[in-house]
Amino acid sequence: MAARSENKLNRIQNEIESDGGRVVAVPTDITGRNACKTLVDKTVATFGGVDGIILNAGVSMWANFEDISDPSFFQKLMDVNYMGAVNCVHASLPVLKKSKGVIVSVTTAQALMGFPAHAGYAASKHALRGFTETLEIESDGKVKFMDAYLGWIKGTDLRANAFGADGEKLGASKHTHGNHAIELDDCVNGIIKGMAAGKRRVYTPGKLRMIPFLNVFARSWLQRKVSKAVKDHNK
Repeated sequence: MAARSENKLNRIQNEIESDGGRVVAVPTDITGRNACKTLVDKTVATFGGVDGIILNAGVSMWANFEDISDPSFFQKLMDVNYMGAVNCVHASLPVLKKSKGVIVSVTTAQALMGFPAHAGYAASKHALRGFTETLEIESDGKVKFMDAYLGWIKGTDLRANAFGADGEKLGASKHTHGNHAIELDDCVNGIIKGMAAGKRRVYTPGKLRMIPFLNVFARSWLQRKVSKAVKDHNK
């Protein structure tokens, strides 16, 4: 279990261990390759191997591109959402091949199409999707892959930590999750069940599975629907 916050890791570790579970919590900044290698090394030293990794770290944005004063924060989006995943996979791929393990990419509809107010975020998720799809071909079945496509999620700090037009975090704001948002537990359960069932893709909510089809056969209609959903969610 990895994250930058040691305090949060310790709290969750205590909860798991109090329920009888076993866990190794490693403070990790995934933008550093050495940190990711340390994470994998400690995991192997404790458990003897790695059965799977869940690429879940991410940072978002909420701003139309023309309103952005300085787009340099796009680099941070790529460093975390894309290169962070690359670093984790690079460190763990040899041991995942030994276990025939799975790489789970926690992603979003923004990996399947463009989204207003999310240009840099969508680009990073498109990059991640291209990366894992290429790895799937190269691995030739030695490693399994699963994409977990998630909608807007309640109960996380993703919105507060998202970049605004000024390049700063949005923080606590008037914006709250609307009817389109889903519960965090639903996302977690969907990922766990998908891994157990050996699925290639899971969608939460299920309507997201229609996006690839609609993006081909009803592109203009889909873009209008997405634009409206973003505007409603941004009120």
